[in-house]
Amino acid sequence: MTAIKFVVREGALQGRLPVQELARTCVGECALAAAELGARRAGLARVPAVQVDDGAVATAFLSERHLLIGGRAPVTFAPLSRFWRTADGWVRTHANYPHHRARLLDALGVPEDPAAVEAALAERSALDVEEAVHAAGGLAVALRSPEEWAAHPQAAEVAKRPLVERERPDTAPARTFAPVGASPLLPAAGLRVLDLTRVLAGPVATRTLALLGADVLRLDAPRLPELPDQHADTGFGKRSATLDLAVDRQHFEELLAAADVVVTGYRPGALDRFGLSPEALAERRPGLVVAQLSAWGAYGPWRERRGFDSLVQAATGIAVLEGSAARPGALPAQALDHGTGFLLAAAVLRALREQSYEGGSWFVRLALARTALWLTDGLDGPDGMAAADGRSGSYDGPGPWLSQTDSALGRLRYALSPVSFEGGPADWGRPPVPWGTDAARWAQQF
Repeated sequence: MTAIKFVVREGALQGRLPVQELARTCVGECALAAAELGARRAGLARVPAVQVDDGAVATAFLSERHLLIGGRAPVTFAPLSRFWRTADGWVRTHANYPHHRARLLDALGVPEDPAAVEAALAERSALDVEEAVHAAGGLAVALRSPEEWAAHPQAAEVAKRPLVERERPDTAPARTFAPVGASPLLPAAGLRVLDLTRVLAGPVATRTLALLGADVLRLDAPRLPELPDQHADTGFGKRSATLDLAVDRQHFEELLAAADVVVTGYRPGALDRFGLSPEALAERRPGLVVAQLSAWGAYGPWRERRGFDSLVQAATGIAVLEGSAARPGALPAQALDHGTGFLLAAAVLRALREQSYEGGSWFVRLALARTALWLTDGLDGPDGMAAADGRSGSYDGPGPWLSQTDSALGRLRYALSPVSFEGGPADWGRPPVPWGTDAARWAQQF
């Protein structure tokens, strides 16, 4: 078994929970999966050596904070996205998107004024706010301790599932990949990925597949613009297009007919009305890899709820563990998002490799809430994690793991990918583009 060389640096991603270890392990899994697929496609006698440097990992897990666009730091959280005191505790809201902000304000019956929101929330219980905002289509969760979350029925459903769910629903023929060269070694070269994801784990996964050579086409509904800074951070290596599935269904079917991978990041069931359930996709495109990401999991009473990293931290007890019930805290990075993103990319790469031996369509599923459970339970290693050795050092800042490039968005400073293996790519092949500016087609037409 290939060993992963770890460069362990003290001071990176410090928290009460083992965040640095989570980040290191997720990136290691992804890099190893990439090296194994690369060896398979390039016909190499051995799997290229993998190295995971805590400095690169920490920098990448904070990529949105290191990004500069024309010298300007990006906007991360909106004023109404934070913890608020309630009559009996705390609630965490997420209102970065205009439609989510409007639904939050409608549920509370207040204008867009932080003082008005604060006053309204102070008069209500946290669970009452959670349910009222959810009913209005907004996002708010009550702060829970680990014990309170463990008693919740959604936690019980999450705990039943593996960290990475894998399913092979059919016996489609084994895939024969075109061989790839070894300089640089691009394990996903020539593969086409439909990216139907938003914020943040899904785009991190597809950004990683783009680094590894995949033709990644991100598709969004034209009525739901992405936040520009967020899109810039996760858009490296991809093209960005809009497509209305209710109107341009035939266009989507043409794209699907040539796709190798579909990655979805919407609530479970949200895309089913368009015929985009994993089963429906594989029926129309046998041999497809379908990767699903959700906040709360595909089962249980919260399966259809919207969610983000910060909300999952609040609901699952992480915010209490990183602070207290009296003063909630947060992980040093959006580690659930980034970690799950790298695990999702690893699962896709492994499914592709196994297709070359066993065939079949493959479904893989991950959830932020399941990654949260993995973190709070102490990080039992994922199946197949390689043995590791390493050396120690200190984390003195992100300098060596940042780069710069010109783009249509302006001069960019950005974090490099921490996925590193012998002969692999050092950077993305293209910078991000403004949201929705590309044609909805594959880079190369055959």
